[in-house]
Amino acid sequence: MNRFGIAFIVIVALLLAVQSVFIVPEYGQAIVVEVGKIKGKAITKPGLYFKVPFVSEVIHFDKRWLEWDGDRNQIPTRDKKYIWMDAYARWRIKDPIEFYKSVRDEAGAQTRLDDIIDGEVRNVVASHDLIDIVRSSSRSFERSEEEQDEAGDDEQQFTTKIGRDELAQMVLKKAAQVMPAYGIELADMQFRRVNYVDSVQEKVFERMISERMRIAQRFRSEGQGKAAEIEGTVEKELRTIDSEAFRKAEEIRGKADGEAAGIYAAAYNKDPELYGFVRTLDAYRAIIDKKTQLVLSTDSDLLRLLQGQQQAGKAR
Repeated sequence: MNRFGIAFIVIVALLLAVQSVFIVPEYGQAIVVEVGKIKGKAITKPGLYFKVPFVSEVIHFDKRWLEWDGDRNQIPTRDKKYIWMDAYARWRIKDPIEFYKSVRDEAGAQTRLDDIIDGEVRNVVASHDLIDIVRSSSRSFERSEEEQDEAGDDEQQFTTKIGRDELAQMVLKKAAQVMPAYGIELADMQFRRVNYVDSVQEKVFERMISERMRIAQRFRSEGQGKAAEIEGTVEKELRTIDSEAFRKAEEIRGKADGEAAGIYAAAYNKDPELYGFVRTLDAYRAIIDKKTQLVLSTDSDLLRLLQGQQQAGKAR
């Protein structure tokens, strides 16, 4: 046998060896299919395995938890509120043989999960009120004292009967019941996002803005009333201070006038003529200026005073 024959035999042997073995990784599992039929049981343990070369086909599946991300759907609630629902779930291939028979591959499984989980989400949402979907419990809102007074009996409408978490568990329980028929195990399902449709969202925002403006206006009115009260108190205190200051000033002025009168009286008693003369001068100074014209009788004291002053001036 020549070298080409030996090389051909070696190549064929290597191909047969390669086609006769396959490896299942730690994170995977597999089934062997021969002529369209599944042979034996599913291989779920990692390792090296043998198969019939060129006849057996090995189909590998992931053994890890996989993600399902649902589409964003518009769903009406029982109280006729239209909302957008977005859910997600975690699943894995538990029975590769049933999985292969029912959905073939992961793409087929994702499609089947869309039908089952989305359908259950619609059923549960349509059977409950909006408040049960958006809240997880009946925990009271954190409100200020003013907001609590404003809320009043409206707090009752925010009381949940079941809650979002329990609704998610309801969807999970119902969907998980049918999953074994497809070789799938469903581990978790949650609502990723809950939101109003655009038309309802605008009304909600308008109501929130109106409510906040009303509360702000009430605070503003209370502030203006408080400011007026403070201004009135200040004005009253200012009037009280002015009145008290005026009273004290009058007391001081009256006391000073009394003391001045006493001084004047004492001076009068010491020299009545001088006192009379000074008082007369003060009176004349108050009633006579440069433009004043006087008509005096010959026996007038003022005339005698002026004549005396004139004669005194000449004598000098």
